[in-house]
Amino acid sequence: MSTPPFVDLPAHTSAVRLPTAGGPLAALRAVPPDAIERRGIAVLVPGYTGSKEDFIAVLAPLAEAGYEVVALDQRGQHESSGPDDPAAYTIARLATDLADVVDEIAGTEQRRIHLLGHSFGGLVAREYALARPERVRSLAIFDSGPAAVPGGSAERAKALVFAAGFLTSAQIWVEMQKMAEAEGAPQHPDPRIRAFLQKRFEANDTAMLVGMGTAILEAPDRTAELAATALPVLVAAGVGDEAWPVGLQKEMATRLGTDIVLIEDAAHSPAAENPAATVRLLLDFWGQNI
Repeated sequence: MSTPPFVDLPAHTSAVRLPTAGGPLAALRAVPPDAIERRGIAVLVPGYTGSKEDFIAVLAPLAEAGYEVVALDQRGQHESSGPDDPAAYTIARLATDLADVVDEIAGTEQRRIHLLGHSFGGLVAREYALARPERVRSLAIFDSGPAAVPGGSAERAKALVFAAGFLTSAQIWVEMQKMAEAEGAPQHPDPRIRAFLQKRFEANDTAMLVGMGTAILEAPDRTAELAATALPVLVAAGVGDEAWPVGLQKEMATRLGTDIVLIEDAAHSPAAENPAATVRLLLDFWGQNI
């Protein structure tokens, strides 16, 4: 679960709702200022318990560099409603939502977009890229792995899936706070950020928590298929990331014909923890794939 450094809408950014066949998705849309030449469109997909606000700190600088940027709440996350059936949250279903979003913002012609998926969102972005490679100018995979989460990450996902089967999101939040307090984990010093984190988690649909949690535990390895598309791929992670072991992410990058980029002063959420470095990395990568 990423913690945004602030929650106020940044410059050039508005809250929007984008239509999909599965229902509208909440999004933040940043548009370049009129005086800036437009260089492309980017779509940013958050992880399992994340949201569009995970990317809030990179929206304005990317827009000021000429990119129209759309960050999503996937179905059932935060301000996007979703079905009550956990089976509606497979990676394939989520990639279908993403296809509708791309068609909405980039048109139904063969206009291509830059795509970024963070954590579980990396699996969704990969699924879309495999289904619609002709619509993808580049793919950035941040803090994600080749397949299902392993080790401690898997155990945490299993616990959340189990809890969401009989507790509300608000009740799960209470239990999570009790565990954090027992472990001596510090609270965020900003009360507005603390309030946002609670509001966001409590807004999550429990069917989403079960469905996406199951998906992240069962995801197959499709790295070879992605490599076969020859799409430009960036693999990046915070130097302290532990969701998927960094070594596993490095191996995935090698299989994709590239090297992993490790972002200093960041763990699992570089866009929130080191937005300046994340922006520099994306602008360099996107600039090579105009």
